[in-house]
Amino acid sequence: MPHARAEIESTLDRYQDLRRRIDAGEEKGWVGIADFFTDDCVYIDPAWGRVEGIEELRGFLDESMRGLEDWTFPVEFIAIEGDQVVIKWTQVTPPGPDGVRGRQSGYSTLLYAGDGKFSYEEDLLNMAHVNEDLRASGWRPQPGFVMPPATPNRDWSRP
Repeated sequence: MPHARAEIESTLDRYQDLRRRIDAGEEKGWVGIADFFTDDCVYIDPAWGRVEGIEELRGFLDESMRGLEDWTFPVEFIAIEGDQVVIKWTQVTPPGPDGVRGRQSGYSTLLYAGDGKFSYEEDLLNMAHVNEDLRASGWRPQPGFVMPPATPNRDWSRP
């Protein structure tokens, strides 16, 4: 039996508010996002692969977003079907020498677990397009940037 839609919507309102504050520079880093996940969560990232467990998620959110403080990820819309959530967002990179920002389409699918937490997230983003944008803009990582693993775990299965 799915959780009450109002409960999921309330959680998503808080989740979106945190994302907006991060994008606006009012919150430092993305580690706070982990507060929206269960202790045994699974998180799938297109560059970093599968991350399992809340402590690993906190580490991932810290490492993977270091040096990307000038990137934003505004949410375009959210769809809810039972406990499943789809978030449509845009990745916006800093402007290149021509003043143009790279923009890529991204989606996250989440599974709501109750008590204001998700047990699963899978982010989908075309990394070939991201890399094309970065090359065209001449983007260079900010201090602290950490490269994704060379051979990430690509298992996207839900727990």
